[in-house]
Amino acid sequence: MKTLLIAIAFTAALEAHLAAQQAPQVENAKLESRAFAGALAAQLSGFGAGPFWTAWQEPIIAGRRGDMCWNQGNGNRADNDGHAAGAPVRLEGPAAVVVLVRMENAQISQLRVASPDCRFDAGGLPFYWINGVPAGESIAWLRAQVGGNHADEAILAVAMHSGQAADRALDELIAPSEPERVREKTTFWIGTTRGAQGVDVLKRVLANDTSEKVREQVVFALSQSGQPAGMAAVLDAARNDKDPRIRSRALFWAAQKAASQQAQDTINRAIENDPERSVKEQAVFALSQLPGDQGVPLLINVAKNNPDPAVRKKAFFWLGQSKDPRAVEFFAQVLKP
Repeated sequence: MKTLLIAIAFTAALEAHLAAQQAPQVENAKLESRAFAGALAAQLSGFGAGPFWTAWQEPIIAGRRGDMCWNQGNGNRADNDGHAAGAPVRLEGPAAVVVLVRMENAQISQLRVASPDCRFDAGGLPFYWINGVPAGESIAWLRAQVGGNHADEAILAVAMHSGQAADRALDELIAPSEPERVREKTTFWIGTTRGAQGVDVLKRVLANDTSEKVREQVVFALSQSGQPAGMAAVLDAARNDKDPRIRSRALFWAAQKAASQQAQDTINRAIENDPERSVKEQAVFALSQLPGDQGVPLLINVAKNNPDPAVRKKAFFWLGQSKDPRAVEFFAQVLKP
């Protein structure tokens, strides 16, 4: 009986694996399924110079990422027309990511990611679906493309993979030896895909990277992480970073993403105490960006009481832009003879 149960469980697992590797819905294509054969680069070369499409799928990093379909004609995301017939709307996100590659003249002409629930039109070209590509091989092949013309797409595709191999590849892509543009792009996807672990990685980059542009992007990525620790790191940067420009960007994103008393306190502290006037002025702007018109009373207080005329002038300017009745009343009081 025990042997029978094991056999049933094995069969179910095998069937689930085979179902997970089933090709997505592809129309207008010469579709062929091929087993993975040792190395992706060699296998793609074996399909010829092209043009052709090829694709494979891997387990996706957890998250509610929609169906990642797009309108094939203009490159934009689609609504119903990009979704495969009969495919469910996955409320918790897909379990797999499809890596799509178009080859022409033995070169990559397109590199994209999608979900298995998308519907594809191959335009009459051959379409090779590769079964059983190990995640490590997929990530290694994508990592090799970062030095070429499809770096941004390759970084995104790596970030969509789950597992330690993807984590290691992303760590490699933020190394100081990588180009600034690669580090910038990678920090964004680390922030939006790697959860609390990604926040820890980004905090390290913020502390150690020598590029101001990369560090600015890190602050943005932390604000987009959805993790409480990410926003805490943004607020810490607004208070303590050695670079005035980083403090300014952190104040901006704190106002955009952190509707909390702690964010307001951080912004007000910058207005009162930051040694750089440019940061004080950015903090005044940040007050104007607080959600739900929370910033108007704070701007009025700055306009009334701040000792720096330039800072008060900024507060008046942003109050005027708000068109808030409280600002209008304040102006009427100030201008009253």
